[in-house]
Formats: sequence, C-alpha cells, structure tokens
Amino acid sequence: MIIQSDYSIFLETHHTDYEAERDFLSLFAQLEKSPEYIHTYRITLLSLWNAAAMRIPLENILTGLKSYSKFPVPENVIHYITDYYQRYGRLKIKDYDENFYLLSASESDKIFLKKQKKIQHLFEGDVPEGFLIRKLNRGTIKQYLIEMEPPYPIEDIASFQKGEPLAFSLAPGWDIRDYQEEAAEISFRTGYGTVVLPCGSGKTIVGIKDMLLSQTSTLILVPHHAALKQWEKELLSKTTLTTDEIGEYSGLKKEIKPVTIATYQILTYKNQQNQHPHLKLFLERNWGLIIYDEVHMLPAPVFKITAEIQTTKRLGLTATLVREDGKEKHVFSLIGPKRYDVPWKELEKRAFIAQGICHECKVSFSDADKLNYFSATKKEKPRLAGENPNKLYVVRELLQKHHTEKVLIIGQFITQLRDLALSINAPFISGTMSHAKREKYYKLFRDGEINHLVVSKVANLALDIPDA
Repeated sequence: MIIQSDYSIFLETHHTDYEAERDFLSLFAQLEKSPEYIHTYRITLLSLWNAAAMRIPLENILTGLKSYSKFPVPENVIHYITDYYQRYGRLKIKDYDENFYLLSASESDKIFLKKQKKIQHLFEGDVPEGFLIRKLNRGTIKQYLIEMEPPYPIEDIASFQKGEPLAFSLAPGWDIRDYQEEAAEISFRTGYGTVVLPCGSGKTIVGIKDMLLSQTSTLILVPHHAALKQWEKELLSKTTLTTDEIGEYSGLKKEIKPVTIATYQILTYKNQQNQHPHLKLFLERNWGLIIYDEVHMLPAPVFKITAEIQTTKRLGLTATLVREDGKEKHVFSLIGPKRYDVPWKELEKRAFIAQGICHECKVSFSDADKLNYFSATKKEKPRLAGENPNKLYVVRELLQKHHTEKVLIIGQFITQLRDLALSINAPFISGTMSHAKREKYYKLFRDGEINHLVVSKVANLALDIPDA
C-alpha cells in the first residue's frame, strides 16, 4: 500500500495482504479505479464521516495505515484524517419536550455559528449549549452546515414521529440472510441512514425487513417503473401484505395506500406553473418510514421536501454513494450517513452473489477510424471510442464461443446497440420500450426461450435475470 500526500492510496492487487488491506480501506476510503494490478482509493471528507458514523475507531484507521503502508504515512494525511473524522458529531441535534436543539460541547463552535449571518434565521434562540431550532428547519440546518467552511456534519439524534400502524409479517417459507437482518436492524435502530450493498445482494429484502421491524405505513421511492414492479412483486410474494395495501404512484396510476411505491420521475414532474405537484405525496399520509431505493439517483427536487420531513424515519439503499451531480453531501445530511456495508468479495465467497470474473478486451480502430479519433476533440473522443465499429465483430466472436449460454449485452449508445441487435437477431430493450414489452423479453430470457438480449442502461438497475 502506498499512501500519497493528495490522500490517494495505491493498493497492489498481487500483494500477499491484498484482501486484508482492501477490506481495511473499504471502511474509510473510496475506491476510484480498479484496473488489474493497482487499485486506487481516495480518502474523502464523506468517507471519513461515514467511518465516524459507523463508529470505526479513529485509532484503528491511523494504526492500520501505518502498519500496511510501504512508506511513512505523510503527516498531512494523518492531520487530514484526524481533523475531518473528528468533525462528525461536533454538533448534534437533540429534542426535549417537543423542542429541538442544535448543541455543541465547544464554546468556540457556538461563537463561530453566531457569526454566520446566513444561518441566523434558522435559530429561534440561545440555550447554554447551543441553539433552539424549529422542527421544520432540522434538515435545512444540516444542509447549510455541511456546506460551510469548515464543514459541520451534524449527528442527528433527535426522535422520530410515529407513523400510521401497519401490521404484517414475513410470508411462510422465506428466510432473510444474516447480513440483511443486520443491516435492517441497524437502520431500524438508528432511524435514518444508508445501506450500501453490491448489486444482486438483496437490498430490497433489507428494506422489507426494516418495514417488518417498523410495522408502519411506508413510502418507497424507486428510480423507474421496472423497479416499482419489482418491489411490488417482492412485497406480495415475501410478506402478508395484499394488493389492497400496496399502491402504485407513477405516470400510470395515482394510488395512495398504506404501502405506496412511487417513481422519482413522477415526483419530479413539473406542471405548466413550473411546480412539482406530486411532491405532496410526502405529506398525503402519516408515513412512518420512507425508503429511497438507489438513493444515489435521488433527484435534486426531492432533497428540498426531504429536508422538511426529517422527523420521518428514512432508509437509503444503494450499491454506490457516488452521484453524477456531486451532491453526495446532501444524501449524507438528509437521508443519513452510511450505516452498513459488506464488501462484495465477502458475499461472493459465501455464494450469496455470483462470482465476478472480469476480462478486459481492448479493441483497435480501423485506420480510418483511428485518424478520426486522433483528430477529434477531447469531448468527442469517449463516444468515438465507445462506438468503435470493430466492437461488433468482437461481440459476434464472443457469442460464437458462448453460443450455449445466456448472454446479456449492455451498452450506452442506442444506435450502436440497435445495430448490434439487428446483426445478431436479438431483442433490443431501451428506455422507450413499454414496461409490458420489456417484461415479455425478460421472461423469455429467464425461461431460456432466447439466449441473447441487448439492453441499454435501463438494465443497470432492478433487473431480475439471475442466470445471465
């Protein structure tokens, strides 16, 4: 392990201690690149705050780095880790007798906050250890303070409202895996936060277990209609909930029931007045739990309403905390910090997820395409490389080698995928295809009626085809 002064860490995959070092780094650092021989991790503010929230001892982090590092750990890295790890929880939100308080054990922090004009309107008054705040401002304060310099990632230990009761149980014949039980119990106990598990490990079951523990009306938010139907299917098959108790809130239906599953798309719909009329769904019932599936895709408009409902328990589910828009801090402050994760290699060893064997196949350009690539702009090059026509020949060769197996081909560029599907006589599924038609092809694939399926990025989430 080589630790750089820019907070990056290089991990040699062929080192005898690789697995131990990988599991150690996963506790407080973020994996950035994973080519064959050297993996790159980075220590970030959020990775340190998540470690602090999960109660990973600071001393263990520092001792481990010194033990595993090939060279002395740079002093600035030690100071960075120590300083920012300890910032988590310096400010806490608590409640007493229906009043909410922002509290600090440090008088200097209180003096500093008093000087910040931008947040004075959020304080209702002073108390010996901090400030009286309005319940409605609980989330807004967390958003403001985590973006300040220096940042204050708040530990919110105030209580939550009780939602409408909903009695149901696990259906006979179903078992919940130990890590799913553990993740759900931690989520239930803390009341808010994010569970990070690999794709295919059963994050939906974690959400269902949290619901079983909570026994309350639940709003489930999902990225698209396919995920909505998958949640509905899992709830109906694995619990005693009935269709009368599970509602769909999407572009097709507007049902509000004790358990309501809604798509992010419908929540972010804007009317002619440039308003989001469906955000009222958050207030339609006295929800006791809100589950954010694939929370890294949570649309920005939902952050605002989430900031206003911090008294409702929240669970985020995801395989990654990285967002394309860089708003990871908002997920941390409003949905909650990472509460639980399991390295995918551990689940792979226990045969809970399929073993992943990756082969990188580099495809050369033709002479003409190579010339186009080198004369293209920096912005144009990734697409030209992605749509390299020679990839089609490689795919055909691979299909010939694996002609008896089920093969799922996932890509990004629609025209390229459509051409490929035509050339190999396989169905092509994209976001424009109706849900019913998608399900028809998925079923044919699952049942072995077709062995090849070409899909766009819609297959990245909530795709139930375990034998591919």
